[in-house]
Amino acid sequence: MALHTGTGRCAALLSTVAVAAGVLTGCQSIADASASGCDGTESRVEKLESYGVLGSRPEGAIVPKGFEKLESDCWQDSGDAQLYASRTYVLRGDKAEVAAHYRTVAEQEGWKPARPDQGSSNDGQFAGLCFTRAEGDRATALDVYFLTKEILEAEERKPGPEFGSGSGYRVEITAAADGSPADCSD
Repeated sequence: MALHTGTGRCAALLSTVAVAAGVLTGCQSIADASASGCDGTESRVEKLESYGVLGSRPEGAIVPKGFEKLESDCWQDSGDAQLYASRTYVLRGDKAEVAAHYRTVAEQEGWKPARPDQGSSNDGQFAGLCFTRAEGDRATALDVYFLTKEILEAEERKPGPEFGSGSGYRVEITAAADGSPADCSD
């Protein structure tokens, strides 16, 4: 019994410190973040997970070790809550194959290109694809982009050996929790 009481006091102290730190740094506490933007978004996250484009991949694309699961959730940053569902793949082929595949699949699912001449940058390299889709009064974004060492390090993910033999890329669908228009990352 004494152990339970001690644990409760420790948890209360940690909770108080976390709230105080949030106030002092201008960050929201964990309790505030979940209460304001992500509560009640589970069914919308499930909707994002259901899009076929997430499971579609060009011939020869593989799921790298450590990325087997469809990743989805609601996260909050600077007061904006975002819903997402994503899959990560590695392709040994040309990046143009990725672009062609996802342009076709996105069009078949009703996604519309969000920017002109998408797919290549000024130097001719594949820069990614961005599509949007309106669902009632809400907009959803589909982003296909290649992963860099910096992106994986920021996510605290270690690329497996598959990344060395091909190009890692992500297919990600996002939506704002509050229903405001969604856009692809830059």
